[in-house]
Amino acid sequence: MTLQMTTPLPAHTLLIEGPDAIAFAQSQFSNNIAALPNGRWQFSAWLDAQGRVRALFHLLRLDDERLLLLLRGDHPDELASSLQQFVFRAKVRLTHSSSSMLACGPARPIFDVNCDGDLIELGCGNHSLLCGNHLSGDDSWRRLQLLDGWAWLPEAATNTLLPPALSMYRLPAVALDKGCYPGQEIVARLHYRGRHKRHLHRVKLSQAVSHGTVLHVEHDDAVQLLQVLLHEHGAEALAVLSDELAERFPHGSEVASDEGPSLRLETGWSD
Repeated sequence: MTLQMTTPLPAHTLLIEGPDAIAFAQSQFSNNIAALPNGRWQFSAWLDAQGRVRALFHLLRLDDERLLLLLRGDHPDELASSLQQFVFRAKVRLTHSSSSMLACGPARPIFDVNCDGDLIELGCGNHSLLCGNHLSGDDSWRRLQLLDGWAWLPEAATNTLLPPALSMYRLPAVALDKGCYPGQEIVARLHYRGRHKRHLHRVKLSQAVSHGTVLHVEHDDAVQLLQVLLHEHGAEALAVLSDELAERFPHGSEVASDEGPSLRLETGWSD
């Protein structure tokens, strides 16, 4: 269950292009792509019919016929092939790539996009996220985004979590004022009728574990770890846990897991 020190991540991207690109994405993804100006990005997701998150990504609107998805996860082939089933007669083409690398750039206003040849720069506030073919890779952005509660989905956590568990309303990565898309009824019901009982927290770990590891506390209350980040001060992760467990162990306290590693709750986020 040990994990080596983190290495620079490749950029898994999906290009959606064609006359129907915007309309196709609007009908499939959780945010309001039609209202996104060209040259800007937003958080968005593809949900299943039960509202569970199949993929989380930065969505860049390059122009009126081209969208670029920068996945916050590691399964581009599955996303492209699954989305292809819903193209039908829409005039769109889907092209996925894992040839670029990600790196950290200088501060840039959030949701800004700058394109210079094959280099794309996404503004993230106190830094920017660079995506390009000729980058050597720099993972310092990962902790900055972990501190902000921006989830990165390991394969083990796909198709299991509802939007509130990933703080997707806060990002915002879901729209409540657009037409239908997969999982839209569940998203609206969770927002308007009932408070979800599992939320996102930043935790420090007593030892390194694999991305996506599930830990248990007193044979119950599973803690779903997302991507685990290792640095000179130890191991950290974003984790999804029940509100009841968070109330029993306030932030700053140590929680021992049945599997051995302990975790300390540092920060929590609402929906």
